[in-house]
Amino acid sequence: MALRLWHHVNMPKRSSKRAKRDDFQNALRTVEEAIGSSLGKNPAAVALGRQGGLKGGNARAKALTPEQRKAIAQQAAKTRWAKEK
Repeated sequence: MALRLWHHVNMPKRSSKRAKRDDFQNALRTVEEAIGSSLGKNPAAVALGRQGGLKGGNARAKALTPEQRKAIAQQAAKTRWAKEK
C-alpha cells in the first residue's frame, strides 16, 4: 500500500474544461431554475425562420442574371484568396 501512495501525494489536479459562463448566462439560468421552466426559443418562430431560409437561396439564384452570379462568384474568390492563413 505504501508503495502506491507516493504517486498521488503531490500530483496537481487538472483544471476543469467546462466553458466559463458570463453574468447574463448565469442570470438566465437562475431565473429558469426559479420559475421551473426553460426560456428557450419559440418553436413556431424557428419553423418560420427555417422555411424562409430554405426558400431564400433558390429564390435569389433564380432572380440573378448569369452576369450577376459571375460577378458575385469572382468577388467571393478574390476575398477568399486575399485572406492570410
